[in-house]
Amino acid sequence: MAVYVRKPGRLNMGKAFKDKDMQAVIGWVLRLGVLISMLVVFIGGIIYLYRHGHTTASYHQFKGVPDFVTGIPNIFSAIVNGRGRAIIQAGIILLIITPIVRVAFSIVGFIIERDWLYTGISVIVLLIILFSAISGHAG
Repeated sequence: MAVYVRKPGRLNMGKAFKDKDMQAVIGWVLRLGVLISMLVVFIGGIIYLYRHGHTTASYHQFKGVPDFVTGIPNIFSAIVNGRGRAIIQAGIILLIITPIVRVAFSIVGFIIERDWLYTGISVIVLLIILFSAISGHAG
């Protein structure tokens, strides 16, 4: 009789996909999302400070948010041009997307487990999050 020993932090690929495996995947998704967004914000901050660290801030006139950080296409074109604030904004967007991806992975896990009640609840939660993010209305 062969005994299968599962190492901590490893996915169980030899046997059926279990709930603990899904928890491990979701944990890695959250860790990677936070680490990648931190790295992107850090790189953007370095670029921003390199280009604008020597300028003195003027608070006599309110300038608002620049156009290149108001919308996904503008952010992408500003990232291509190497603008630090756009890279920071992209890191913040990645951080916001991380829990949304977590809910999507939960839906996949519940479908694999054939747990239709929690699949339905997770789909409703995902739709509420997406509606709130797209419409700008909270709650």
